[in-house]
Amino acid sequence: MTVLADLGGPAHPGDLSGPALPAGSSIHHAPPGSTDVAAYRALRHAAFVADQGLFADHDLDRVDADPRTVVLVCHDADGTVVGGVRVSPQHDIDLGWWTGSRLVCRPDAARGVGAALVRAACATVEAQGALRFDALVQARHEGFFSRLGWHALGPDDRWAVPHVRMRWPIDRLQRAADGKADIGAVLAGVPDGWLGGSWVGDDGVPVPGSDVVAACDAILPSMVDRDPWWAGWCAVLVNVGDLAAMGAVPVGLLDALGAPTRSLARRVMAGISAAAQAWDVPVLGGHTQIGVPAALSMTALGRTATPVPSAGGRPGMDVHVTADLGGRWRPSYTGRQWDSTTHRSPADLRAQTRMLSRSVAAGRHIAAAKDVSMAGLVGTLGMLAEASGCGAELEVAAVPRPAAAGMANWLTCFPGFVMVSAGEAPDPGPAPVSVARCGRLVEGTGVTLVWPDGARTTAVAGPVTHLPTPSPT
Repeated sequence: MTVLADLGGPAHPGDLSGPALPAGSSIHHAPPGSTDVAAYRALRHAAFVADQGLFADHDLDRVDADPRTVVLVCHDADGTVVGGVRVSPQHDIDLGWWTGSRLVCRPDAARGVGAALVRAACATVEAQGALRFDALVQARHEGFFSRLGWHALGPDDRWAVPHVRMRWPIDRLQRAADGKADIGAVLAGVPDGWLGGSWVGDDGVPVPGSDVVAACDAILPSMVDRDPWWAGWCAVLVNVGDLAAMGAVPVGLLDALGAPTRSLARRVMAGISAAAQAWDVPVLGGHTQIGVPAALSMTALGRTATPVPSAGGRPGMDVHVTADLGGRWRPSYTGRQWDSTTHRSPADLRAQTRMLSRSVAAGRHIAAAKDVSMAGLVGTLGMLAEASGCGAELEVAAVPRPAAAGMANWLTCFPGFVMVSAGEAPDPGPAPVSVARCGRLVEGTGVTLVWPDGARTTAVAGPVTHLPTPSPT
C-alpha cells in the first residue's frame, strides 16, 4: 500500500474542502488500458515522481497490474481527466479488505474534485463487498479525510513525506445484526418465566418435564409471495436447523399457512412436503387459510436429553464455524440466500441435522451453539456471545466459505446450513460440512473482526437482541 493522496498541492487548499463535484464534471470507472487510465497515470507521474520525488522513475506497482483494481477518473465539463484514484483488494483471496491509493487531482482542477473522488472510492468498494477500507494519506491531508468521515489510525514513517494511516468505517455487518435489535424491547413486558429462563434467546426451548425441544420460525411474507415453493422448503430448513443447533433430532412439524389464493397455497405446501420428505420429518398437522395475505410459520419438535444452549459460552473458549459449502446462490436472491440444501441427498441432510447431537453423545464438550439466521454469520455469533455474557473475535481469513460467495455476502446472507459454536469442535462424521476454528469468545460485548495483519475492526458494536441475560441452569 502506497501513497494516497495528492490533491493539488499546498498551493491549492480549496481542493481539500470542496463540498460537491463541479457542474458538468463526472466520475467514471476507467476501463483497463483505456486513454483515461493513461491520462490518470500521467497525473500521478507529474505529482508523485516529478513534483514530490516520492518515486525515482515511476510510481507503477503490482496494484496497477492486478485485474481486480478499479480506477476511477474525474472528467471536467470538456471531457479532460482532471483527477483519479484507484481501489483494490488487499489480499489474494476475497476477504472484503480493500485499499485506496494514488488519489491525485490536477493543480488547476475545480474545487470539490478530490472530495468527490474519495466519496466515489468509498461507494465503489462497498458495492464490491468491502468490510474494511484503508488508505495511507499524506499527513497534510488528514483533516480533509477526517471531515469526510475517515478515522485516523496513527502515523506511518516509511516515507520521506509524513503519512497517516486512515480507515473508512463500514457498517454492513452492524446493519445486518440490527435486524434483531428490537427483540428485547418487544419482549420487555413479558414475564421472565415466559421467556425460557436459561434458554432466553435460544433457537428452541426444552419443554418442561420432557426431553422434547420445540422451535418456531416464520418466513417473510414477501418471500412467500415471490417464491412460494422455496418459502415452503425454507420453513422446514430453518426449523430443522434450529433443532440441530440444540443437538435435538427432529421428530415432527406443524405449519401455519395463509395465502391469498389456492394456487399459491399449493405451491407452498409442495415445498414443505418436499423438504419434510428430504429430512424425513413428518408434518403432524397445522392450520391453513385461503383468501388472506401470504403468511407462513412452522413449529418443529425434536428430542434430546442434553440440549445445547446458546448461553453456555465463556471467555477464552474457541469459536467454530460449521458450514455446508456446496450449492449456489438461490436464483433472484444472489448475495442474500445461499442454497446448500436442495441438491443434497436425504442422507446428507439427515447427517447434518444429527451432527451436533452425535458429537455431544460422543463426549465432545460443545458449550454453546446457534444456527445462523437472517442476522448473518457475524450477527448470529454476536447473539451467541450476548447470551453467554461476553463478546467474540472472528478471524476473517479462517471462516470457511464457498468460492462463489464473496466474504461480505457470506457473512451477512442466509447461508443454508451453517452454525456457530463455542467449546470443542463438532465432529462432522459423514455430514458434508466444513468445520473450522475461527476465533474465540472474549470479555466485553459485540463482535470484532481479526484480520491477517493483526488489525481489529468492529463488526458489531454491542448487544444484538438486548434480551435479558439468561438465568443460570
